[in-house]
Amino acid sequence: MGSVQGKAIIVTGAARGIGAEIARALAGEGAKLCIADVNEDAAKATAKLIGQGAIAVKVDVSKRESVKALIAETVKRFGKLDVMFNNAGISQTVNFMDVTEKDWQRIMDVNGLGVLLGIQEAARQMKAQGTGGKIINTASIAGKQGYPLFAHYCASKFAVVALTQAAARALASDKITVNAFAPGVVRTELWEQLDREFMDLGLTQKPDQAINEFSQSILLGRYSKPEDITGVTSFLASAASDYVTGQTYMVDGGMVLT
Repeated sequence: MGSVQGKAIIVTGAARGIGAEIARALAGEGAKLCIADVNEDAAKATAKLIGQGAIAVKVDVSKRESVKALIAETVKRFGKLDVMFNNAGISQTVNFMDVTEKDWQRIMDVNGLGVLLGIQEAARQMKAQGTGGKIINTASIAGKQGYPLFAHYCASKFAVVALTQAAARALASDKITVNAFAPGVVRTELWEQLDREFMDLGLTQKPDQAINEFSQSILLGRYSKPEDITGVTSFLASAASDYVTGQTYMVDGGMVLT
């Protein structure tokens, strides 16, 4: 696999879950990591735990000025930006007929607009550097199939896939590749939230029932852990993926076959 040694990398939504594990794996391979999250205290704790010179920066990915400030601080500390992971995302369990305008806007602001802004501002920095770069977005199985309890979340992740393809075409001439990865059921704090929401809606009766039932269609026979994702994310951040762009890699244990 191509090296990420010395690469300056931002991972948004990296204070916990998949983002934290992506950052940990890359730092272990010699990359310089910026742990970016709306929860600054948690980001600092994760950066301290990772070590290897990782820094923490607070960001609201739905606000352009906040994303600009994140990139500026990273470049100030590391001298450049090589790889941008637009990983920050939120979810919500709501019956299809009960999704409100407020629900829709909240999800789309973070998961959709946040990815657009992250791509744009990272690309501006990479263009200015003139050395190309890599942008990697977190999609989902929900970006390939619609689920009635997560309709607005699915719409936002379909948007991530579309933005990945559009940006790949827009930025190829600048030697900037844009790809995405699509996890399935990953045991993180997010699924603990969804588990509680399932019970609140009366859809399940006990903890872990939701994740276990949702995992029944996984060909490999189990839900994933964040560390199951990092082989693909490290590949996409490395030189080994230099001839790959516009793609969405399924990392779901065989839930969605494409």
